[in-house]
Amino acid sequence: MDSRSDLRRRRVSPSQGLTVALAGNPNVGKSTVFNGLTGLHQHTGNWTGKTVVSAQGTYSYRGREYTVVDTPGAYSLRAASGEEEAARDYIVFGGADVTVVVCDASCLERNLNLLLQIMEVTPRVLVAVNLMDQAQSRGIEVDVPALSRALGVPAVAMSARRGRGFRELKDAVASYSTPPSPRLPRYSDALEAAIESVERALPRDLMGSVPSRWAALRLLEGDAEAVSAVNRRIGRELVLEPGVAGAISSARARLAASGVTALREEVIASIYRRAEAVAAECVRGGREYDLRQLRLDRALTRRAMGIPVMLLLLSLIFFITIKGADYPSGVLMRCSEWVGDELDSALTALGASDPIREALVLGIWRVLGWVISVMLPPMAIFFPLFTLLEDLGYLPRVAFDLDSGFRKAGACGKQCLTMAMGFGCNAAGVVGCRIIDSPRERLIAQLTNSLVPCNGRFPMLITLITLFFVGSGGPWGTAEAACVLTLLIALSVLVTLAASKFLSSTLLRGKPSALTLELPPFRPPNVPEVLTRSLLDRTLFVLGRAAAVAAPAGLIIYLAANVHLAGGTVLSHIVGALDPLGRALGMDGVILAAFILGLPANETVIPIMVMAYAASGTLAECDLASLRSILAANGWGIGRAVCVTLFALFHWPCATTVLTIRRETGSLKWTLAALVLPTAVGAALSFLAARIFEIFGI
Repeated sequence: MDSRSDLRRRRVSPSQGLTVALAGNPNVGKSTVFNGLTGLHQHTGNWTGKTVVSAQGTYSYRGREYTVVDTPGAYSLRAASGEEEAARDYIVFGGADVTVVVCDASCLERNLNLLLQIMEVTPRVLVAVNLMDQAQSRGIEVDVPALSRALGVPAVAMSARRGRGFRELKDAVASYSTPPSPRLPRYSDALEAAIESVERALPRDLMGSVPSRWAALRLLEGDAEAVSAVNRRIGRELVLEPGVAGAISSARARLAASGVTALREEVIASIYRRAEAVAAECVRGGREYDLRQLRLDRALTRRAMGIPVMLLLLSLIFFITIKGADYPSGVLMRCSEWVGDELDSALTALGASDPIREALVLGIWRVLGWVISVMLPPMAIFFPLFTLLEDLGYLPRVAFDLDSGFRKAGACGKQCLTMAMGFGCNAAGVVGCRIIDSPRERLIAQLTNSLVPCNGRFPMLITLITLFFVGSGGPWGTAEAACVLTLLIALSVLVTLAASKFLSSTLLRGKPSALTLELPPFRPPNVPEVLTRSLLDRTLFVLGRAAAVAAPAGLIIYLAANVHLAGGTVLSHIVGALDPLGRALGMDGVILAAFILGLPANETVIPIMVMAYAASGTLAECDLASLRSILAANGWGIGRAVCVTLFALFHWPCATTVLTIRRETGSLKWTLAALVLPTAVGAALSFLAARIFEIFGI
């Protein structure tokens, strides 16, 4: 009663479309293959019942439409994470006409583990051996025809980053017919007999909806999670079907009598042995490169070297970002002013009243223009540089170096990856917490993500550093600013670890889960793909969210500065009410009011301060010399600068991040906690610094 026999009879007529599933380990170029096949004809969404993002796309070839489903990267169908669970459920139950398993030619043996498991689920498998060019550069040769013969399924060679192999892959999919005899992993005679006996006991209506051999093996192993997935699929308890429980019990008794006691371990060992044998037939060379890679990994994952290298690279990224963003920010600011003047003229010509015209131009447009001018250039530099490190394969080494710290804090090692996402955008970092499977650990990561500064806080921090903590201008001043900013980032990481430890010891007690982390081989980044992914998927996405929040914020800021009540503006009343608290924290009411009104976009905090100090009623650009004079005239010195910098580093997340936390957690309570936690840290550090400076008379 093998469901594979039914699948072998399936043929798709030329008039029908085909569904193609892409599967594979992480870091094998699966997304590159997906993008190369589908181009712009793709969309994303969440897998049913899961917070794992799926991607689907289409392409046409030889007059037929193909739907491509990009399953999450997985190391095994024995799901150990939400991504692997989503991948397994689609591969097992999704009913794809062809499953293309993408493998990395430079480490083929490791990839064969997943491939062999998928072949047990469906015989309609096609192997795409990707990264052939990189394997060859490392002295590794993969005999793809020999691989096809060893597995009994079609295989094609690809170098997806270079655009090679796509036509061959499309030809193979278009002409696909189920191979007559795929060479599946074979177990001991006793285990094969046990699988067959349980398979015969399964209900006949299971055929076509669940692979019977795979289901029988999971029942024998007692894989509760996989069996639960089968139960959800068929809508009833499989072990309660007539004869199934008895068949399982009898098969296990026969296995025990034949000496098979560690069933799961035998299955895993058999698959690994088969993978090793197949690789031995098809792969040659690569030992010298493996040794070089091993030496490099040993150096970078030794904290005595790995941490300094990480800090050095971070400083370099900040230096390039600070230096490179200055000129384009000025250009964008001048363009924004020109657009504002033209908009003002157009509204005047249309007869708009002065209050409406000023609210639109001096309020909404000026704040929106400021956010775009200040935020876009550094993001357009930072995100590609960060993505280059990701594409190079360096970030997993950083995660390895920081993993022990997060585990000691009672959190998940994956939190270091979501924290790194937060440097670009805290909202993106909160969404990235979906990769953490434990709800407790995911919540810790979400609550603490705002303790690392995002790209929106960088301009404010850089301005404060340049004004008060850097002694020279030019390249050396930029280098000094980058080093100081790196030290602040290091402080934010330490505070994140401390806050994670506090949460895991109090509100969110529990043991940290194990982290399986692959160190992928270093490979040259695909620069065009990096630019596309970082600029379109990250920079413009984050900027769009910020702009959507900044526009209404501009109106609120303008009204607060221009609407008069009881002898003063709304802003002046807010400043007066906040001044005692601000003084206690080493600041003043203007600074606290600026942080509050800057909730929608952190980029506006310093302009709001200048507006309030000058009582001008509108945001205005000023150079560093003018800004230094304005701040000095209002009581700023090194002590206040330190307090403001600490509060800027740790305070409530922006409105976009708050809304994202609310959506991801589904809880108002935890959203408020995410607001209170960084605010309490920032206030406590500012208060402590103010008292120290007070004691020393600074």
